Amino acid sequence: MPEPLRCEVLPLPDDQVSFRIDGVEVTRWHFGDKYKRPFFSPIIGPGGETLTRIGHPGASNHDHHRSVWFAHHKLLGIDFWSENTEAFIRQKMWFEYRDGEDECAMAVQLNWHDGHDPQPLVEQELIATARPLNDGSWTLDLQSTFRPHAEQIEFQQTNYGFLAVRLAKSISTHFGNGMITGASGEAGEEKLFGKENRWMDYSGPVTIQDDQGNRASVVNGITYFDHSSNPNFPAKWHVREDGWVGASACRDEGLISTRLKPLRLRYLLHIHDGAVNKIQAEDILADWEKLPTQAVSKSTKKHQQFEIVAAD
Repeated sequence: MPEPLRCEVLPLPDDQVSFRIDGVEVTRWHFGDKYKRPFFSPIIGPGGETLTRIGHPGASNHDHHRSVWFAHHKLLGIDFWSENTEAFIRQKMWFEYRDGEDECAMAVQLNWHDGHDPQPLVEQELIATARPLNDGSWTLDLQSTFRPHAEQIEFQQTNYGFLAVRLAKSISTHFGNGMITGASGEAGEEKLFGKENRWMDYSGPVTIQDDQGNRASVVNGITYFDHSSNPNFPAKWHVREDGWVGASACRDEGLISTRLKPLRLRYLLHIHDGAVNKIQAEDILADWEKLPTQAVSKSTKKHQQFEIVAAD
């Protein structure tokens, strides 16, 4: 009898999708209509506890911070970042759920709506891939292609967008005992906010239950990588001591996406044990850069409508 594949993507009721490695969930995708936009939650670290949270630890006006999510503050002047406008992002369909021995992947289409026109302003093709590493850590590879409904559209200048991460309270430097570290080797919000870095790490303690059932504290973290193919690489980062981090692709200027040349962005999250290991981070970045860009294509396989393929 064949062994089950190590990495699995499992669709669940209530508009959720579970990513599993060795039979254990590492993250879950939520795309129900009750939310303004889809998101990944939780993000499970090697210690077995989530490294992200829903909302700010001390400010209810940040409840739109949902673990790991996509958004942008100014698209044609429309706020897709907060939950104070009629704009929303909705999953239209899924293309493929792929299981595998070394990775599992999900491809979906997300439509960005202004809240008035039934036609979306932008279609976001998202390919999310989870990969286990040999040391018990794992990565979440997030590739997005943004195709405008019109001939072109501008994501305007802002600090806020496109991929956001809200860390657990205990990992933040202000509310917990965590540390922000950049690829530059500098640490702390004051030295890293608005500065160029290939990657940004946020690591700190989380409480787990040990093998004897006792509470224990371990250090876990997330390293967030920018891809060299992204516009304005290396990114300037919006990173805060309260436990929030995002690569600001539009910090200095807006980005144009056209139907002939759609905007494509690639980011990687490494969910790891211990404090950041800079040598390991650079090795992970180098290996990730070698992976081909992906796309969704109609499938010729039996009983399969679409599949994830290497892009041209």
